[in-house]
Amino acid sequence: MANALNVLDKPLQLCCGNGGYTREGFCYVPASDAGNHSVCVIASEEFLVFSKQVGNDLSTPVPEFAFAGLKPGDRWCLCAIRWEQARLAGFAPKVILEATNKACLSVVKLSDLQQNAK
Repeated sequence: MANALNVLDKPLQLCCGNGGYTREGFCYVPASDAGNHSVCVIASEEFLVFSKQVGNDLSTPVPEFAFAGLKPGDRWCLCAIRWEQARLAGFAPKVILEATNKACLSVVKLSDLQQNAK
């Protein structure tokens, strides 16, 4: 995955401490990642509430998976489909373009990511 590119066609940058499908902090998308955890986001309270309401509770800790739960301001590799769903509902979290894998472009538009960039 070291050769992964971001949406700006540059080397993918670190998103967070332990996020993403691989839990390496990079928004890598290996073939086994059916969720396409490719969008590096900065969680907001509004997004976390929305995500919980639609069945993806990212704020509650899950100790058995070493997941402390997200708080507003935390960075995380989010599924591209969940980001698009949040955008369409008006709750899209901010995006770090340099750490967002270009694999998300099969689901979301670059212009939408740019409009929501940090």
